[in-house]
Amino acid sequence: MNASLLRPAIYIAALCGLYLATAMFLPAMMDLYYGHDDWQVFALSAFMVGGISLMTALATRGAPPVFTKRLGFLLVNLLWVIFSLVGAIPLYLADHDLSFAQSIFESISAITTTGSTVLVGLDDLPPGILLWRSLLQWLGGIGIVALGLFVLPFLRVGGMSFFKLESSDTSDKPFARLASFTRAFIGIYVGITLVCAICYAWAGMNRFDALNHALTTVATGGFSTHDASFGYFNSIPLLWISTVFMTICSLPFSLLIIFVVRRRLDSLRDPQIIVFVGYLFVFSVALGVYHHLNNDVGLGTALAHSFHNISSILSTTGYASTDYTAWGPFAVALAFFATFMGGCTGSTAGGIKAYRFVVLFNIVGTGLKRLVYPNAVYSVRYGKAVIEPEAQRGIFLFVALYIFLWAVGSLAMTLLGYDFLTSASSVITALSNVGPGIGDIVGPAGNFSTISDPALYLLSVMMLAGRLEILTVLVLLTPLFWRQ
Repeated sequence: MNASLLRPAIYIAALCGLYLATAMFLPAMMDLYYGHDDWQVFALSAFMVGGISLMTALATRGAPPVFTKRLGFLLVNLLWVIFSLVGAIPLYLADHDLSFAQSIFESISAITTTGSTVLVGLDDLPPGILLWRSLLQWLGGIGIVALGLFVLPFLRVGGMSFFKLESSDTSDKPFARLASFTRAFIGIYVGITLVCAICYAWAGMNRFDALNHALTTVATGGFSTHDASFGYFNSIPLLWISTVFMTICSLPFSLLIIFVVRRRLDSLRDPQIIVFVGYLFVFSVALGVYHHLNNDVGLGTALAHSFHNISSILSTTGYASTDYTAWGPFAVALAFFATFMGGCTGSTAGGIKAYRFVVLFNIVGTGLKRLVYPNAVYSVRYGKAVIEPEAQRGIFLFVALYIFLWAVGSLAMTLLGYDFLTSASSVITALSNVGPGIGDIVGPAGNFSTISDPALYLLSVMMLAGRLEILTVLVLLTPLFWRQ
């Protein structure tokens, strides 16, 4: 590949490193306010990362390049790797006995808004560390939406070119200029965060908990300030508040912008929104009724917990109000299959995503019709729009690679000594960026603290691959990409 592409990619990554270095001063001030010595770790990390980033930016500064697909692929991967490394520095330097693999895993889990954690004793950790994890998830959420709205449509990866059928197309943009669109997105993202924090505080959280949980709820990341996650608060109103905000943030932000700014109710009739809300409602009601009948729990309480935990899984947030895998085999099976599904495209949610299921369903329906009428002409549609064959191939390729990586990753985990349930669930929760898996080790009542370093590296790669739509990562492994 032309080496000249490395310069602008490194330059942009260095500028983003400056932003992260600036963000480190927030947890430093938090620790300083509470009198904890970890403020020195964050201050040192900020100056170190800021200095290196500044020198790198000055050394690689030049004329802006033409944005090509090849530069886009390289830049996306480089940014997420740099973010992960920078995010891990304070975690590794802090006095919490984390190995390098654990620090990298925790950072990648935050940046990709996965929510899996290797930390134990969250209730007693310094406030700076807790805030840093939440900030990483919140900033990662901004990057994820920006990636889905502005970068992946251009790269036409994994069916993401389908955004051209939505509000990203110039014929239906809520704003004429990209800068206006970006400002609206940031404004809505920050606004939802503030409203969420206020609602949490109103329902009983202290201000620190409300801030941290608002940051990780809007990012659908799921990091909590307590080992028991939402179970710590033992509050039905908090469960419903989190359910509402997790669901909202699983919807396409492009359509939310159209709805908020243009007051266009038709934007909420998008097929993937209908499908996502539909299977969230069906799964939650089914699990709530099952929990009510099987475990002699009040129906209202059962529904509150089922809606919270199912929306947490489908939105790939990763909160847990209780160990729902102890409710019975149906709960385990439902949670496992929900881990694959995910939210909507253009949101901070991960997974296969609802719009791919919509398109796949229409492809299957069209194929069955052609079996009956082989000479008829049928088109695959998403709503009123026709899906191009290239987009259809991209969706099939993504799903096939998704299943392939899950199978290979699960086998690799078993080779490292883990049972099948732990292996299969830990890999799928990493690929889908969900957070908790199934089983005693990585389930909602456990964490990843006992997972070995080689397994953590494997799961870290899976989290990055899942967040970057798989194809964006795998394309860098092809010799053709690096040819001049």
